[in-house]
Amino acid sequence: MKYNYHTHTFRCHHASGTEEEYVQRAIAGGVTHMGFSDHFPFCFPNGLESSYRVSVSEVPLYRAAIERLREKYKDKIQIHLGFEMEYYPEFFEEMRQNAADYGAEYLILGQHFLKPECYPDAIHSTWDNKPEAELATFAALEVDAIRTGAFTYVAHPDIYTFNGDPAYYDREMRKVCVASRECNVPLEINFLGIRTNRFYPHDDFWRIAGEEGAPVVFGFDAHEVRHACDDDSYEKAYQLVETYHLNWQENVTLKPLK
Repeated sequence: MKYNYHTHTFRCHHASGTEEEYVQRAIAGGVTHMGFSDHFPFCFPNGLESSYRVSVSEVPLYRAAIERLREKYKDKIQIHLGFEMEYYPEFFEEMRQNAADYGAEYLILGQHFLKPECYPDAIHSTWDNKPEAELATFAALEVDAIRTGAFTYVAHPDIYTFNGDPAYYDREMRKVCVASRECNVPLEINFLGIRTNRFYPHDDFWRIAGEEGAPVVFGFDAHEVRHACDDDSYEKAYQLVETYHLNWQENVTLKPLK
């Protein structure tokens, strides 16, 4: 695997390792195209800055580090600056403009919450025992985000935990896969889920993706330096491609911010 556009660093407060350590590991593993996509820095109207995001004050350091490494290692690897960002309709235009101002070359969608974290009833996508209606909310957010044209791909589209009616899951997740196909916005098989034995990648989701012909890409979702190359997870991800006849894309085309 020559590309990975899903990389985190110590700046998001739940990963480890510097930008340069990730670059060096990626080069050693044969990666030729790399993107940093730390969690998008944003200050909500009530003053909240979520603890799992890059701090707004650290953006200049994040950007400077990546730009320095891009020049330093330009003969060995192509390095890009991006962010993993939620789609919050009420804040989206501000967030997208901020991303452009921060020098982002691309965004990937990572819908970790169904409501912005600044709301007291914010619901995390991975919390258990959620009602069926929340799955529809998750699917609608993903579909609307895809249709904005702002995101290069959808990170872990199967992150939502659901233990309800399989037919209901099929109906809602199929909407995401159809939007992906119609807008040519790929869905990511997430290597963090594979290597930590999480509930995703979710087989039912990838069955639907295969039936709909949605484009599919791989992402390391590196939170430790050693995972800036992850050959073991690659083999398991490719098994999903073969099992569900997925429309796998061997490369990722970055979508510039509009």
